[in-house]
Amino acid sequence: MTMGSGLTLRGLRGATTCSTNTVVAIEQAVTELMDALVKHNALKPDCIVSITFSVTTDLDACFPAAVARRREGWDGVALLDCQQMAVEGDLARCIRLLAHTWMPADQELRHVYLGEASRLRPDRSSHN
Repeated sequence: MTMGSGLTLRGLRGATTCSTNTVVAIEQAVTELMDALVKHNALKPDCIVSITFSVTTDLDACFPAAVARRREGWDGVALLDCQQMAVEGDLARCIRLLAHTWMPADQELRHVYLGEASRLRPDRSSHN
């Protein structure tokens, strides 16, 4: 789908891990992940349609979307939290995201995998 200004709706992926299940650790992890996603993809809040965060079952101290919602200009971004499927052997204390954003069709997508989450997608972690 394209927008009149030559932009195409694109999907960006990302993930990170938290050191502990605390509000502070989750806030730091989400902020670092969002900062990297915005920086590496030159994202503007008015071009971000939605972001879905999923967390592993061992993270329940706060909502990642609530952290992202505090960002300046993000009041129009649809944000959602959900729990990641519990699969034996999954990476502990992991926050994943899927962002839908309007971007130029020829712009390289830079998916962001930080911390221990870089093991999830080593093919997409080289930019970090």
